[in-house]
Amino acid sequence: MSKKSSLKSTIAVSLNNYLDAGAIVAGASGITLWQNYLGLSEMHLGWLNAISANALGAAIGAIIGGFLADKFGRKFIFTYNLLVYMAGVLIVMLSTNFPMLLCGFLVTGISVGVGVPASWTYISESSEVGNRGRNICISQMSWGMGPMIILLFGMLFAPGGYLYGFVESLAHAVIGADAASAAVEVFSSRVVFLTLFIVAFVAWTLQRQLEESAEFEANKQKSSGIVENIKLLFTNKIAVRTVAFLAVIYLTWNLVASVMGFFQPHIYETAGGLSNEYANMLSCVGWLVVVVVTFGLSFFVDRLPHKLFYVLGLLAALATWVVIIQGVTGVGSLWAFSILWGINGGLSVQIFYALWGSELFPAKFRAGAQGLMFFIVRGLSAAWGLVFTFIYGENGEGFTLAAWCMIVLLLISLVVGIIGAPDTRGKSLAQITRERYGEDI
Repeated sequence: MSKKSSLKSTIAVSLNNYLDAGAIVAGASGITLWQNYLGLSEMHLGWLNAISANALGAAIGAIIGGFLADKFGRKFIFTYNLLVYMAGVLIVMLSTNFPMLLCGFLVTGISVGVGVPASWTYISESSEVGNRGRNICISQMSWGMGPMIILLFGMLFAPGGYLYGFVESLAHAVIGADAASAAVEVFSSRVVFLTLFIVAFVAWTLQRQLEESAEFEANKQKSSGIVENIKLLFTNKIAVRTVAFLAVIYLTWNLVASVMGFFQPHIYETAGGLSNEYANMLSCVGWLVVVVVTFGLSFFVDRLPHKLFYVLGLLAALATWVVIIQGVTGVGSLWAFSILWGINGGLSVQIFYALWGSELFPAKFRAGAQGLMFFIVRGLSAAWGLVFTFIYGENGEGFTLAAWCMIVLLLISLVVGIIGAPDTRGKSLAQITRERYGEDI
């Protein structure tokens, strides 16, 4: 595959990352509006978070989608999965009661999970040896743009936002001029989900035109059944060690990142005393830094040792929490917090997890292994969200203890990553597989 076609296919598949992160932020940004409209309790909100694209929904989808991609091909996932995503988003858009909303969140979350291992696998398998890291960075940029753009939409369409007049007009046209204010206001969230539906349709149209991965086609004759692949994944010592290494570095980092993704505006408001609007704006700035830093990394990641960028990213993450432990002395501290975390996001563990996860396993269970790890990480992240809420406290009184927990987790990710980081730069996937597993795998 030429450099040009590799870049084109990477952009098409990377839209899945936009839809993944976008679904998480769209759900979080509009949750208060749905709560007011449907009269939801805190238990209802807990269920929505637990089965969403940020937690169990994606976890379940990933373990299914990974092994399906290894059995039937990466293109099989791209052909059908975004139809499921669009169905889930449509259910959310049309929801008039809690069961509908819950169903929409669940269907969308499962679709997100199904698409993740196939996407990262396809990008690596379709990349030239000297551009594999660059293409994964492009995928990560899409992951950063999702929250940034959806947060902007959320602010523009929210009650009091610059485009709320359009939302009101649309709502009155659909449900009548005498509709209750809560029913009108929730249309801002419906419109945000509509933007995800449109992007999903564009991505589905582009991905249907992709050719199957040449790596998958070359190894199709060696492919075993799903049960055999699962058994091999759990019995091959090298594969088991690799799963353990990648799961540890990604889980410990993601436990921090998942908390940041959901609670960052809340932290700004409770620990920093910022308004909701200012908090969302600062979150947008942080995501902009993620995109810019990842763009810069894409020019160097295939030229310099991966371990260098891995360490720099985690040092930025640690500095983020050190700033907060020293005490929030003003808005300047919160800006430093946001920018440092943005730098970490731009050099994030997720980039190297996606890159190494698609490099360190043979083609026959490459996507399945990633799906298994994603299942573990997203599932435990859902549980950790509940634990963190307990540690943090109702009004941020446990913030210092929570920050120290974040630092310990990041230190584990840093140390394990330094010890186990593989040297795969400049090697083909087939060469990496031979070196690690021999010729018979």
